[in-house]
Amino acid sequence: MGNMNVLINKARIEKRLDEMAKEIEKDYEGKDIVFLGILKGSVPFMWELAKRIKNNVIFEFIELSSYKDNKDTGVLTFHKDIKDSIEGKDVIIIEDIVDTGKTISYLLKHLKEKNPNSVKVATLLSKPSKRVIELNIDYEGFKVEDKFVIGFGLDDNQNLRNLPYIGYIE
Repeated sequence: MGNMNVLINKARIEKRLDEMAKEIEKDYEGKDIVFLGILKGSVPFMWELAKRIKNNVIFEFIELSSYKDNKDTGVLTFHKDIKDSIEGKDVIIIEDIVDTGKTISYLLKHLKEKNPNSVKVATLLSKPSKRVIELNIDYEGFKVEDKFVIGFGLDDNQNLRNLPYIGYIE
């Protein structure tokens, strides 16, 4: 493994999470929100964001991937779908990073069939340089360059997710 560097420190992440939580509270005043976390990377971001929100937040999880051994296979596979109904509910997809946009685009289509009241997207990181599908991201933590990022949920073959900051490997 190459050298590891800090890209976004813990203090910057916490400040941005506070701001995002305020935006979400304003947009969903008095409403319950379903946080739909994409396993596994979204978990720290989802938890830290939910803790800061006064609304009732319901947790749901979905697991799908196109990666195998850190390589994008281009084929999305569902490993776990939503268990409870989201019909008529306000859903925010919680993602650790949006790069190509394929996963979110696919998921948005998938969720529409479940008749939610609304679906928005929140991501901790966004890599616009990798985008192949134009997407509207409603709540974006940080834009990052095309680096191999790890920490705060992002992994290197399941490792380093628990770092309290976002780092990158040279």
